[in-house]
Amino acid sequence: MHIPDNYLSPSTCAAMGAVMLPIWTKVVNRVKNTITRKKMPLMGIGAAFSFLIMMFNIPLPGGTTGHAVGGTLLAILLGPEAACISISIALLLQALLFGDGGILAIGANCFNIAFVIPFAGYFIYRFLKKVIKSSKGEYASIFIAAYIALNLGALFTAVEFGLQPMLFKDAQGLPMYCPYPLSIAVPAMLLPHLLVAGVVEGVVTAAVYGFVKKVSPGTLVEGLEIRLKPLYILLISMILLTPLGLLATGTAWGEWGNEEISNVVSGGKALGYVPKGMSEGFSFNALIPDYAVEAVPEAVGYILAAIAGVAILLIIFKLLSSRKTKRV
Repeated sequence: MHIPDNYLSPSTCAAMGAVMLPIWTKVVNRVKNTITRKKMPLMGIGAAFSFLIMMFNIPLPGGTTGHAVGGTLLAILLGPEAACISISIALLLQALLFGDGGILAIGANCFNIAFVIPFAGYFIYRFLKKVIKSSKGEYASIFIAAYIALNLGALFTAVEFGLQPMLFKDAQGLPMYCPYPLSIAVPAMLLPHLLVAGVVEGVVTAAVYGFVKKVSPGTLVEGLEIRLKPLYILLISMILLTPLGLLATGTAWGEWGNEEISNVVSGGKALGYVPKGMSEGFSFNALIPDYAVEAVPEAVGYILAAIAGVAILLIIFKLLSSRKTKRV
């Protein structure tokens, strides 16, 4: 679901960035007024959780891969505004440090993943919770909300992909950016998420919600103790397990490199060319591309990348918490 650079036109990227600017402004102002100093570390833990869960690639139908996001989980635990900020910062780190998602496409990726998923998941959950009034109903509501929200994020991503060949063509009439129209992009993105990735997102969201409710009830109920230690233990466990994400083979749909895309088969036929906007487009060299650390085994490198990402996110939110402390 991470859109790389040059799959969307520069004008599309600019438009999506312009859409996100007022959203970021609104959610930052909201969080300043609603999130207490006591809960600020939870935003860092939430960002780290989302960062890690996105490293657990899973095989999807069609030979591609995908991952959960944790957007609905963070929205339920912290509020959709705080979730939007946490996931946006995690996505920015992924793009800058690991080359996962585009630099120019950060607005689009944040819209699909950090805005659509947590806000849709939160409000669907709130609606379902009023309809299904029981303890089991609460977990059913969480699962359904997370499932729908992830698929909405995938749908928006697919639409952004699918509009490119309609709007941007070169002198020969070939697509300049993503070459696949809506008729291909929407089912290719949505079906694997409907069948597998959405289910994984729902299960992870309900399971981790139950864990947090048990070990740190203050996260959910004001006035009760917020226990951070079990949450840090969860992050450490996830870090150690991240190499499982390497078991999924194949590239996520819409995330092929220039050397791959000409050989991608759709409708029984290989694309056969590299769109001009991709071959001549923006290039950025991440410090640790694809979470791979040189001169160490792949699994060890993946763990080291996970440690680095989590550490940076926790430090960022620690600094933000300190600034808030000084002002309160």
